[in-house]
Amino acid sequence: QVQLVESGGGLVQAGGSLKLSCIASGRTFSWNTMGWFRQAPGKEREFVAGVAWSGGTTDYADPVKGRFTISRDNAKNTVHLQMNRLKPEDTATYHCAADGRLQRTITRDPQAYNYWGQGTQVTVSS
Repeated sequence: QVQLVESGGGLVQAGGSLKLSCIASGRTFSWNTMGWFRQAPGKEREFVAGVAWSGGTTDYADPVKGRFTISRDNAKNTVHLQMNRLKPEDTATYHCAADGRLQRTITRDPQAYNYWGQGTQVTVSS
């Protein structure tokens, strides 16, 4: 059974930092793009960041560019999202996801991601 499990969410003041982690089990995702998405109440799920299978290429949504950093450790089947200078508008449930296609370029389309975690809540107070 394939599982993606996120951790690291919590409550933080504006300007603070959090590091999210996602551990995959049931199969390796070393050849798959991994991404982070977020969904705030009443809003659609949106792409946050993605990292290509090799780890050498990343992509960030404009609202988080320069503040968030995505990384992966294929040996540990994990992906991380370091979030700095957090803002109240970053408040959302953050989901880890894996693109089911092999060795593809990063896509922001959630339809391409076949595997999803349950999410971890991030709340940023002003």
